[in-house]
Amino acid sequence: MPCTVRPLDPLVDAELVHGWVTRPEAAFWMMRDARLQDIEREYMAVAAHEHRHAFIGLLGGEPAFLLERYDPRHLELVGLYAPEPGDVGMRFLVAPTDAPAHDFSRTVITAVMAELFADDSVRRVVVEPDVRDDAALTLHDHVGFEIVDRIEKPEKDAYLSFCTRESFAGLGARPGATP
Repeated sequence: MPCTVRPLDPLVDAELVHGWVTRPEAAFWMMRDARLQDIEREYMAVAAHEHRHAFIGLLGGEPAFLLERYDPRHLELVGLYAPEPGDVGMRFLVAPTDAPAHDFSRTVITAVMAELFADDSVRRVVVEPDVRDDAALTLHDHVGFEIVDRIEKPEKDAYLSFCTRESFAGLGARPGATP
């Protein structure tokens, strides 16, 4: 299924994203009580930020995921680890569906990682999932992330995890992996 990614338009996409981030399954996005106007404001701030970007991922032309990319030298992880050249931070959220497809979340995380590594300057993807987010941890493992530390952030306890370009590319040999 072909995957494309386009910049999130805060005014056009706010309603779509609001429907995704306020669902119980998106609890770790910490936006469950957000109003539509809160989402518009949040993503207008993202669009104006030099070191943070948001995208809507399309699979087969249909909105399938939300992707946030950030520079960990300036956001989220400042002072919590020593960034290296080529590091990029990432968050993603799979769109809800009434007809779940087998391995859909794995397809999405693989597409997200392929999109990030399509940028030749990216050497390593950095994530900081909540330690209680078993679904994210399982998906991160699927694409080659390695947990390197447990860190305390103001909003959560998290696992600092890295996935190198080489780790992701090497997954083709793992049973069930599809980079």
